[in-house]
Parts: sequence; C-alpha cells; structure tokens
Amino acid sequence: QVQLVESGGGLVQAGGSLKLSCVASGRAFSTLAMGWFRQCPGKEREFVATISRPGFVTKYADSVKGRFTISRDNAKNTVYLQMNSLKPEDTAVYYCAARESASSTNAADYTYWGQGTQVTVSS
Repeated sequence: QVQLVESGGGLVQAGGSLKLSCVASGRAFSTLAMGWFRQCPGKEREFVATISRPGFVTKYADSVKGRFTISRDNAKNTVYLQMNSLKPEDTAVYYCAARESASSTNAADYTYWGQGTQVTVSS
C-alpha cells in the first residue's frame, strides 16, 4: 500500500506561483511513476502532468505546458509541481497519484491517490 500526502496549495493572484509537494510512503518511491491531476466541482478529474520512475520523462497537458514543471526527488520520496503564471482557470483541487508501472496520462491507470490540495487563483 502507498500513502500520498499533498501540500502547498493555497490562494494566489493571477500571474503568481505555487509549488505543490507530494510525499509518498509505503513502497520504494523509485518504483512508482507519479502524476498530478486536478478536478473542479462538477467536472471530471483531468490530467496535468506525469513523470517517469527515474524522472527522465515528463508529459504535460497542453493547458499547462510551459507554465508548470513536474519533478521528483527519489531520495526524499517526493514529487513536486511548480506552477507559474497561474490563471483563474487553474483553480481546482490538485491530486497526486502513483502507479507501479510506466507513467500514464490516464487517471484510471493510477492505483494510489492523495487527499488533494486546493489551489485557488483569483483574477
């Protein structure tokens, strides 16, 4: 079993930055592909970014490409999401997810999920 705990959400003005963190426990972190997803009320959970197990391969949703950066520190069992140039439409609950296989952009492929952290971007 893998436990994921996100932190770093909050309220920020448009154009600002936030950095989300997700700490994993319960399994060797280097064996887990990690992803970030987000969900707005009444909408389906959508893909944001994913990173491979060694951290060499990253993928991003078109809506965040060039503004968000996913990274991982396997020594700290932590994956990060640096979010710059935030827009009001980035407002959502952000979830960290893990799977014991190759990285994926599909939420259904992930086995483990954190509790989510709220990000609110004001205009």
